[in-house]
Amino acid sequence: MYLDKLNWAILEELQENARASFSEIGRKVGLTSPAVAERVKKMEDSGVIGSYKVNISHQKAGYQLRAVITLRAFTGRLKAFLETVNSFKEVINCYRITGNENIIMEVILHDQEHLEKLIDRLITYGETRTHIVLSNVVEDAPVKQRIDHNKP
Repeated sequence: MYLDKLNWAILEELQENARASFSEIGRKVGLTSPAVAERVKKMEDSGVIGSYKVNISHQKAGYQLRAVITLRAFTGRLKAFLETVNSFKEVINCYRITGNENIIMEVILHDQEHLEKLIDRLITYGETRTHIVLSNVVEDAPVKQRIDHNKP
């Protein structure tokens, strides 16, 4: 699907507030509410808009630690890990990556004891490296319109 400037303006508004009404978005981007609704529907149908989510504060929900853990899977253990990782309730993001490690995960934990128990479970799949998150520098940054550097 081609995303023109109006589609990008709508996407920017939705990324800022996914609960904004079509009329509110229309006022900001210069379209009628039905026109915004039609464009949003087309972007949903084409997969440009995948879902709408709630952003929950991990700390206020009782998770005092956040960490990034890399995993270098033991020979023959990567497939088993990939089949199991969804059952780890602590894992909020998991990526298969290139390089020395196979996996990078973002996890949320109640405390250090919880972290230790998670690592004990993970080390059956491979070698781990843990980094405690101190603060957010950039989080859930909006996707912006791509700049084509080849156009004059």
